[in-house]
Amino acid sequence: MAAYDDLPPYLMAFPGPLRDQLVAAVLSGAKTSTTGLLAAYEAEAEPLPEPGARCLLVDSEEQGVAVVEVTAVDVLRLADVGLQHALDEGEGFASVAEWRTAHEAFWHGEPMRAVLGDPGFTVDDDTLVVAERLRVTERLA
Repeated sequence: MAAYDDLPPYLMAFPGPLRDQLVAAVLSGAKTSTTGLLAAYEAEAEPLPEPGARCLLVDSEEQGVAVVEVTAVDVLRLADVGLQHALDEGEGFASVAEWRTAHEAFWHGEPMRAVLGDPGFTVDDDTLVVAERLRVTERLA
């Protein structure tokens, strides 16, 4: 894996069942988009991903499982996330409303509120999100 040590980690959710589900969806090709809170990038002083960036997708054991390339990044209002993005998240959402309900549950959870340093954090239509598109360029053994 030394050849990939220079790649930044690509983390989905927090370690545990949700991350495992999301990583499996990326590896299967079902998940080609993902969404994060702009506020989380700001809270962690993380730069926004850029198209063309290559990252090491890591599982819940912090092991690299694939190299992914970011193909598009858009910062938009939560209310402006469209159906195609929701479908491309590969989690079985049939509507933007389903997608939003699941994401709000995650973003309103204690782990995310801890990252943000705001135990009462909630999203609304004007909350800025980072909508990414990605593709697997290499699966690792």
